[in-house]
Amino acid sequence: MTVIDLGELRDDSAPDRPARPPRAVGRPYRCVAVLLAALVTLAGAAPAPRRIAATVPGGPGAAAFVVDDRVYVVEPADPERGTGRRLVAYRVTAYRPRALWQSPLPGGGIVELARMVDGRLLLTGRTTNDAGWETTALDATTGRLGWRRPGAAFLAGDVVFLYTSDGDGADETRRIDARTGETLWSMPTTSADLNLSRGPAGVERVVLAHDSGLTEVFDAASGVRLVARDLRTGEPPFRGRAVVVDGLLLVIDAAGGTVTGYDLDRLDPHWNVPLPSVDYAERCGRSLCLYRQDGGVWVVDPATGATRWSDRRWVAATAAADGLLLVAELAPAASSVLAVVEEATGRLVAEFGEWQVVPRGDEDGPMIGVRPDGDGRLLVAELDPAVGQARIRDALPGVLVADCRAGALLVCHRTDGSLVLWWNR
Repeated sequence: MTVIDLGELRDDSAPDRPARPPRAVGRPYRCVAVLLAALVTLAGAAPAPRRIAATVPGGPGAAAFVVDDRVYVVEPADPERGTGRRLVAYRVTAYRPRALWQSPLPGGGIVELARMVDGRLLLTGRTTNDAGWETTALDATTGRLGWRRPGAAFLAGDVVFLYTSDGDGADETRRIDARTGETLWSMPTTSADLNLSRGPAGVERVVLAHDSGLTEVFDAASGVRLVARDLRTGEPPFRGRAVVVDGLLLVIDAAGGTVTGYDLDRLDPHWNVPLPSVDYAERCGRSLCLYRQDGGVWVVDPATGATRWSDRRWVAATAAADGLLLVAELAPAASSVLAVVEEATGRLVAEFGEWQVVPRGDEDGPMIGVRPDGDGRLLVAELDPAVGQARIRDALPGVLVADCRAGALLVCHRTDGSLVLWWNR
């Protein structure tokens, strides 16, 4: 089983093997998505409506993405008219959308990710009949088609990794040049967990933990192996899994119910603690958050592995402010419930209501949450996770609650198929 860990995932939906999603784009993304979907409470009464910036054509099957100051709309093929897929780029200035270019988009299927890297717009999605994944690169200035490769692209800063699977269990991960699509290095990743370790210069190391117990650390720029060690914690077969968190390799031994922390320079063990049923781990503030398979979290000291506190209620956590964590529990609907707790003790500081946070195409700008107001409108709020407040900005009529994306603009599908462009800065 190949696991591709890209560190802090945000709005990206998760490319996967045909059978089921890799855990690194499963659990980590779900944790962040669940948490973001709960990062606020409703503040105040009815909002003072703002006018919608604009609308652009879309259609029920169209997909819209916000990248920097542009909106990219993928229009599906129309067999009746004999037209294939088309990509249209818009820029919105002074609340007016202007079409910059339109370009035929080869292939079929559904585009699920859109990111900008080195002047290239990278589109990743499932192919026709859900047979696999494909990534297409276009020139962001002209819309001219650049390269097209099978596989799912995972971005880490300006670095592009392409994960491919032949459907029969043979997996490969490659680092590619974003401008040309040329393979810089590749490695087979079948029956292994693959993690990326970030440093001051971005992604610096690639960690490959094989099911056999052999763990290898590679230089991310060259693909050269730096160190290798057998970390098997029991008799074969090795039933653990590996996660890299903030420069620390955590080996989760499902059979023994333990978690061991290793450094990445020599793969020497630093600590080993009994923690049963751990599913995944990530950084939360100055701590590590380890999530249970059946719900709940342990918050541990990254230096010693000692448990600071645990709670079966929370399914996601992230730093909110100095000494505070935002934690979330699942709600019956698509949204979740947020609480603020002390990082050191887990003491409940505040508990809030339910929201669904809109996926973002960047890390800048406000966090936007939406929820239906019960009157046929979609409430739009600017979320401030550090203080647990939401400022209601608008109430949009006739908008589908589960189909919005955010960046410099909020883009939502309307029930009539058109796309609402709402300026959120």
